[in-house]
Amino acid sequence: MSQKVLLNATEVNIILHRLACQLIENHTDFSETVLIGIQPRGIFLAERIAKLLRESYHIKEVVLGYLDITFYRDDFRRSEKILEANKTKIDFVVENKKVVFIDDVLYTGRSINAALTALQSFGRPQEVELMCLIDRRFSRHLPIQPDYRGRQVDAINEEKVKVSWVENEGEDSVYVVKS
Repeated sequence: MSQKVLLNATEVNIILHRLACQLIENHTDFSETVLIGIQPRGIFLAERIAKLLRESYHIKEVVLGYLDITFYRDDFRRSEKILEANKTKIDFVVENKKVVFIDDVLYTGRSINAALTALQSFGRPQEVELMCLIDRRFSRHLPIQPDYRGRQVDAINEEKVKVSWVENEGEDSVYVVKS
């Protein structure tokens, strides 16, 4: 197995600031906006963006939640592997809000499709946007595109994109891994 560094810690940090600034351009004071990290790996990006908005850009009212999509996935019953659900933490109203889904890698679009279905249980948002750190743009199975993307990657099917966060892997980096 070989891996190539796609983004190092400095590049990840620059991208996070750019993504935060793009959100500010489109949502200004965030009074009608909520951020939702998609479990399990989107929460690291969501927490980082929320922290940047609060601490670096002084946005006071950043609302952040987490959405588990395990039982909404279209491949839920197709595997022998027992799936473990994560926690959903949405303790706010999404009705008529602008929702920004946040995930680390956009690949086939199936996770976002599941997230859209799961979100219906919490109300009807005014609009839904998508932010991802990595967009594997030629791998889509569904017509889903990000509104905010850190980097586009053209990885072939045998290659995987691995995002590492200092919070759980001890470093901020993105790798393209060949098996």
